[in-house]
Amino acid sequence: MQSFRTEIENPVVENDIIELANKIELFHNGKIDEEKFRSLRLARGVYGQRQEGVQMIRIKLPYGKVKSNQLRRISDVSDEYSRGRLHITTRQDIQIHYVDLNRTPELWAELEKDDVTLREACGNTVRNITASELAGIDVNEPFDVSPYADAMFRFFLRNPICQEMGRKFKVSFSSSDDDTGLSYMHDLGFIAKIKNGVRGFKVMIGGGLGSQPRHADVLYDFIETDKIIPTMEGVLRIFDRHGERKSRAKARMKFLIKDIGLDGFKALVDEEQNAIEHKSVAIDADAYVASKPVSVEAPQVEINNVDAFNLWKSTNLIPQKQEGYVAIGIKVLLGDFYTDKARLLANLVEKYAAGEIRLSLRQNIVIPFVKEDLVSFFYTELEKLGFVEAGYNKAIDITACPGTDTCNLGIASSTGIADELERVLKAEYPQYLKNEDLVIKISGCMNACGQHNMANIGFQGMTVRTPDKLVAPALQVLLGGGNLGDGNGLFADKVVKVPSKRGPEALRRILNDFEANANGKTFVEYYKVTGERYFYDLLNDLQDVTNLTQDDFIDWGTNEEYVKEIGIGECAGVVIDLIATLFFESEEKIENAQKAFNNSVYSNAIYHAYSSLVNSAKAMLLAENKSTNTHAGIISQFDELFVATGRIDLGSSFADLIYQINKFAPTKDFAANYIENANAFLDKVKSYREAQNELNKQAI
Repeated sequence: MQSFRTEIENPVVENDIIELANKIELFHNGKIDEEKFRSLRLARGVYGQRQEGVQMIRIKLPYGKVKSNQLRRISDVSDEYSRGRLHITTRQDIQIHYVDLNRTPELWAELEKDDVTLREACGNTVRNITASELAGIDVNEPFDVSPYADAMFRFFLRNPICQEMGRKFKVSFSSSDDDTGLSYMHDLGFIAKIKNGVRGFKVMIGGGLGSQPRHADVLYDFIETDKIIPTMEGVLRIFDRHGERKSRAKARMKFLIKDIGLDGFKALVDEEQNAIEHKSVAIDADAYVASKPVSVEAPQVEINNVDAFNLWKSTNLIPQKQEGYVAIGIKVLLGDFYTDKARLLANLVEKYAAGEIRLSLRQNIVIPFVKEDLVSFFYTELEKLGFVEAGYNKAIDITACPGTDTCNLGIASSTGIADELERVLKAEYPQYLKNEDLVIKISGCMNACGQHNMANIGFQGMTVRTPDKLVAPALQVLLGGGNLGDGNGLFADKVVKVPSKRGPEALRRILNDFEANANGKTFVEYYKVTGERYFYDLLNDLQDVTNLTQDDFIDWGTNEEYVKEIGIGECAGVVIDLIATLFFESEEKIENAQKAFNNSVYSNAIYHAYSSLVNSAKAMLLAENKSTNTHAGIISQFDELFVATGRIDLGSSFADLIYQINKFAPTKDFAANYIENANAFLDKVKSYREAQNELNKQAI
């Protein structure tokens, strides 16, 4: 094993980074199979890239808050390990690309020097917890949700109950009934409320986008703030146990809620409370360290283009609830900017604002706590950085995922078409520079990282095939989605599929019709009265693929003829004994359980032991070529195949043994007994497996 060392003071973080370095070495040496290694690195923010041999690194930035020192650190890391470009995602993360896998541990170590993590930025974990980018300054908010989002992030980071779930889990916080955190499309969404003078949240559950978008249900109309962490823990435990694990397409929370029903799910969450150590987790919002604005005199500046300045003020200044201050919105084209500008921006806000920026769900930047008399100065400084383009969060501000630029799953270019559509809007529809009622979003595939199916006008990357079997890039046009507020929203209808080069013409027809006939209605209102068929007829002729030109076979942003490439493979690992690997993992889980027990964290110890029990049973079922879709399914199948038939004697059913986890409180005595049971179970199944292998050898 390589002797990688860090300078990290936190031993837990240091151990994480050293473990990643060791697992990379084991993978290179063929000691870990590709699938298991993928799971491990994804949970550490290391994501396979479309280009072979390099990785995308996702930097986890809870609720989009980035301090000046952190932004400088991220810039230094990007320059050293990547190419100096930063990409803001629709989940308030920052991604950097083209990173050598072998350098990812030292990259992570550098980030942690300023409390920036990669942990659980990807993979089947609780992803970055997002929030309204105006949290704490929002004129409509009943209270600042930042302390609660921060407490949630810290409680579930590295928490054993959410390290190896069947699929990812996304959480949002909205600062007001405007629901700018988009709770209705999240696995779990919290909307700030005050009831009878008490702070709390409306809780939404089971929302999602992708190829089958689902509107979230109301889990609770109101729960007090001390109940949000126990509620989420219960939800995660049930999702971990009953969620699908074999078919990725069916493994999200929205499908589990659909399968067992909201009432059935709530009943399971209620039953699980016995296993939860803390029935109430008070969050001290007053102790949350919020950034404070500096006190500085406004330097004298001269505005060269007063008209441009006034236009910028009309679209990019955001009212702030703190008297005497405003926030500034920076429109970041496609979420991409470079480290030289990032450093200068970090220095600017540190000296003249509150020393932080916020990343938005629309891939933009917000500077909070700008004194009103500093607005002119900020304009001149941001102008030097190319950061004063008007139209922040307006119709002209199009959201797009990276698409075929770097993503393995991209089908068609989303950044190229976004660039072209913004050009069309600026040149032909200047009135939309100030329109915030029209939202346009683009994704390069059905997975909806660009959130296209909740937009007023959305585009999804696809392909079309001509009668003579030629393939060209295409766009699915979706219309009518939108955020209605307070946990309510609409998903867009799929209307037509057009060759990509006809995307601008499709947009022109939609906007021209809207301009001529809407009579003051918003786009959502207008689409509601006109309907899918109306727009299908309006755009139908654009679907014709019998008359494509050579240009139609070249995607936006490239000069090369289109080739459909999805999921370019990462290098395959050598064949290993998967059953032995699973047993080894079970041993590691028991070791983790014992460490947690020794640190008196009994609830974590119990969950590690539970994971070992399930993992060991899964190994035995795989040895028999049995399906292992869910944890609950593994438990019942093990009983049917091994216990009921007498092949393995546990003295009870496996279900009775393992389901003690939700029948007993997480005490020291129960934790000790449960770990002992997990260890004994592992010994028993390993012995059975060895005996079977010996019999098989003799038979040969």
